[in-house]
Amino acid sequence: MPNLLPQPYLLFLADVDVPNRAKTAAGLAHWVPDRCVGQFRLPRCAADVGLKELTPAQAAAAGARAMVIGVAPQGGAIPERWHEALLAALDAGLHLISGMHTRLSDIPELVARARDCARELYDVRHTDREIPSANGRRRSGKRCLMVGLDSALGKKYTALSLTRALSDAGVPATFRATGQTGIMIAGEGIAVDAVVADFVAGAAELISPANEPDHWDVIEGQGSIFHAAYSGVSAGLLHGSQPDAMVLCGHATRDHLELLPHIAHRDYGEAIAVHEALARVTNPGARVIGISVNTAELPTEAAETMLGDLQTRVGLPVTDPVRFGCAPLVDAMLMGEA
Repeated sequence: MPNLLPQPYLLFLADVDVPNRAKTAAGLAHWVPDRCVGQFRLPRCAADVGLKELTPAQAAAAGARAMVIGVAPQGGAIPERWHEALLAALDAGLHLISGMHTRLSDIPELVARARDCARELYDVRHTDREIPSANGRRRSGKRCLMVGLDSALGKKYTALSLTRALSDAGVPATFRATGQTGIMIAGEGIAVDAVVADFVAGAAELISPANEPDHWDVIEGQGSIFHAAYSGVSAGLLHGSQPDAMVLCGHATRDHLELLPHIAHRDYGEAIAVHEALARVTNPGARVIGISVNTAELPTEAAETMLGDLQTRVGLPVTDPVRFGCAPLVDAMLMGEA
């Protein structure tokens, strides 16, 4: 998807009853606050990303060009009770952007109103690009893929933090989005969980093409090869991206898979070995260069102790990129080039 999403955004938090369901809005407010003019919430909404409360009309008057559905309810459907708010945004002169599995363009009343208002409907989770099967050929440039013990634990935040840190160090680097929030931040990418299974690896090749020898593509990653529901997408990304480096992402306080409490998280050492073995199917030199741990639920001293103990145990750099920075990961990546 080309970088043509209309900005700035009004973030629609709808009426979600669980705060972390607003992860798209939270990601946009954190990483591109200059592109977000406010938030629009329905009654009884439990989420709040800390932006100014605006109606669609107020947001349009403040310069917003589009309203983003900033929540991700389980199943990815757009409930009928949201339609009135979405229609109001179109009436106010805003385009609509969605990363849901349900397409805006499949809702007749939205299509009709958008046509009448001369507005566009952007379904960023879906792509019209022709995606080929992967060919497995080695290509120039370098790639770092975020992999994880689980889904929804910080792969996107790690990739964005790492891209920024590399750029600050003078290293050419590009964030490559593989999910809807990442696409809204970067303005391009492919949401690989909406790609037919046979073409996920091909999609990974498309979003991380041949590049200059010293350029790093930092690839967002999705799901986990250990997740009973999402492993297929993760394996396709692993093989199609042909990573030179991988950052293994974990969570400091979670001990089981998201929504699957009967499946325990794997040990970090085992996860390193499994990811390296699978990645070497398409890149014999692939290796895990460090670990990113989401420590947001720990006090600072406890987080530092936990990260230090894990680093001693696995013998690799360990950090929480959002909290403590990415310097150890950048050093590990560049040391591997020497």
